[in-house]
Amino acid sequence: MSAQRVDDDWQLRSACRGPQAAIFFPPGTFERKADKLHREAQAKEICRTCPVRQPCLDYAVSIKEQHGIWGGLNEAERKNLMVMA
Repeated sequence: MSAQRVDDDWQLRSACRGPQAAIFFPPGTFERKADKLHREAQAKEICRTCPVRQPCLDYAVSIKEQHGIWGGLNEAERKNLMVMA
């Protein structure tokens, strides 16, 4: 039996799965602002074509995820989205 919830099967269809997944989260070391913007732009481009972008964003908002690109939005963008709701 799988521990994964049925509601989370969208994760199996996400465009970010695989070796490129690292660009969706900041590195463990210092990251210059220009490098961060570039990394985030790359991640958002992958999100743009993802078939499960909305469930991903909904999930990140529901758990108040504080790191990474989820559903095409970074931490600050998701926070602003929650404030507007």
